[in-house]
Amino acid sequence: MFPIDDNNPTRITPVVTYGLIAANVLVFIYELSFPERQLTNFFYQWAVVPAQLTGTFAGTPVPILSGEPPEILTLITAQFLHGGFAHIAGNMLFLWIFGNNVEDQLGHFKFLFFYLTCGVLASLAQWYFSQGSQVPSLGASGAIAGVMGAYIIRFPNASVRTVIPIGIFPFFTNIPAYFYLGIWFFQQALYSFATLAPRTNVGMENGGVAYWAHAGGFVFGAILGPILGLFSQKSEA
Repeated sequence: MFPIDDNNPTRITPVVTYGLIAANVLVFIYELSFPERQLTNFFYQWAVVPAQLTGTFAGTPVPILSGEPPEILTLITAQFLHGGFAHIAGNMLFLWIFGNNVEDQLGHFKFLFFYLTCGVLASLAQWYFSQGSQVPSLGASGAIAGVMGAYIIRFPNASVRTVIPIGIFPFFTNIPAYFYLGIWFFQQALYSFATLAPRTNVGMENGGVAYWAHAGGFVFGAILGPILGLFSQKSEA
């Protein structure tokens, strides 16, 4: 399924949503300037490396490369990194579709705080289940999952225009947000628990998808959104 529109137009210009999309795209364009080896080093510097974060929390950080920023900072910077065109395209599409209405409800500044906080908490959820991993974890998926978690509780009956491929023909239909996002969350949660196999490292090494960040971000967004005023009658500018 592929979300096209939420049919719930925003009342304020979602400048933060647009700004986040622009920032992600610009960083991705910058990534494209690196040769493969340098790009790998760039990811190790600015993405979350769970083993390094574990060392930081234990008071014994072990940088892999010289000149690395404090690992705790990567909980923010990793949210603006992507591993390929499909990765960033999917994330930015979901942010564009669901971000504007959540920003409308929270206001610009609260939405930015909400978005970044969901991203941090999502990364910590992924870290918890992969504390020894040396594989960089990156992407805006956790933060966007938080936006989706807030959206499903604030606009559960909004229509999501979705394309369902039937053979080679696309079939367009509208389905309620609670159904579309509910199925998405169920899949992420199911895949998350499926990675909990004995003697395995959970996380990006199990299929390359940070399912715990997705599921965790969704739950944190559903909790944090109402705390920040998701159901308030008047949006802040």
